[in-house]
Amino acid sequence: MLTASPSLLRELIERCETLQRRLATQHTADIARQLDNATYTLCVITGTRQLDTALFVARRQVAEAMRRQQPLRR
Repeated sequence: MLTASPSLLRELIERCETLQRRLATQHTADIARQLDNATYTLCVITGTRQLDTALFVARRQVAEAMRRQQPLRR
């Protein structure tokens, strides 16, 4: 299975979370559209259909990538 780079995933996670917070405080059509676009992109990359699931999968993929980069200590 192909996965996006951890840096791209982190960027999309941050963007979605930021837009969610902005939308909660200032509900405008532009912010809603930006969140829809970011959500769509993250869902496509993670193979999911809902933002909460996409965020979960993306965070897990980032964590797994970080774990693989660090050698195990004995």
